[in-house]
Amino acid sequence: MNRLDHLHAALDRLDSQLLRRVRRDIEGSCSPHVIIDGRPFTAFCSNDYLGLAGDPRLAEALAEGARRWGVGAGASHLVSGHYAVQHALEERLAAFVGRERALVFSSGFMANMGVIPAMVGRGDAIFADRLNHASLIDAMLLSRADAHRIQHLDTTALERQLAMSTAETKLIVSDSVFSMDGDVAPLRELMALAERFDAWLLIDDAHGFGVLGPQGRGALAEAGIGGWRLIQMGTLSKAAGVSGAFVAGDATVIEWLMQKARTYIFTTGSPPAMAHALLASIELIEAGDDRRAHLVRLIECLTKGFAQERWKLLPSRTAIQPLIVGDNATALALGAALMEEGLWIPAIRPPTVPTGSARLRITLSAAHTLADVERLIETINRLEKTL
Repeated sequence: MNRLDHLHAALDRLDSQLLRRVRRDIEGSCSPHVIIDGRPFTAFCSNDYLGLAGDPRLAEALAEGARRWGVGAGASHLVSGHYAVQHALEERLAAFVGRERALVFSSGFMANMGVIPAMVGRGDAIFADRLNHASLIDAMLLSRADAHRIQHLDTTALERQLAMSTAETKLIVSDSVFSMDGDVAPLRELMALAERFDAWLLIDDAHGFGVLGPQGRGALAEAGIGGWRLIQMGTLSKAAGVSGAFVAGDATVIEWLMQKARTYIFTTGSPPAMAHALLASIELIEAGDDRRAHLVRLIECLTKGFAQERWKLLPSRTAIQPLIVGDNATALALGAALMEEGLWIPAIRPPTVPTGSARLRITLSAAHTLADVERLIETINRLEKTL
């Protein structure tokens, strides 16, 4: 058997385990109401929490930015690919989340992959929640620091591991809102442990920025924590509706990351037109209390309306509402049945989630209507009895 045959066999195994992923080609802009293969669907699977990705004001801002700055940066930020509009975006982001300085990356994955190896290395120690995002896990491995995986949200176990550690530099790492469960980390307790044990604290606020906290300033603002040892990552492709990510913190920390984060140094800068669009996005986020209030109403409607006996909706106060189905076959069957009804929620299976916890990751957006959510509730309640 040659190498290509090995790949064919491995893909066949994915098929037999019901683990092969597929893509769907969407026609039109990002919206809860999409066209796939000529058919209309209501989608409950996007991270566009405020409904900004298809907002014509952001589209116009992006077009205006492209007319002014073109469509590419031309080089890395530290060569000739950093523009005044990108500096303005970093200053605006830092002020918005209440930190001294911010640094913009091309994506959240690249931000995490750059920050962790820049802050810790061999002989240091990382203490990470077991359900952290894949980018945090991969960055932890890349850093070559000693890795301590902590049971989900278990601050007692975290305290015990921190107390036992003799590492010179310690880094606590956690999502703020966990992407597959929708629950929120105990941020105040994590901050207290970081201060007590002289550790850095990196919080990935990908699913909190724009949604939680006063004026959408994020989960850290909601928790009221700050200080020089806190490093905040936020994505600009979810609630912000555009693309990219940022890291914010103490000015000295951000300067160090600019000098040492390889995913910042050795990649071409984001198009400056994106920064122009993101400046408009932050204005919409800041003025978006009505959107966030509508999103809260949709969440309350969904959590009160589900009435399943076999399936379990995990407790979550966020736009991420996971419905645990259990085995891969049932999750796929439910997803297919919903597609037949014109509702799109792809099944999430291992290794993205633990074995035996296949689910539908329902995500709500301020662009959904109450009628959209009520239709979803009625359909899933009915399918639970018949599928």
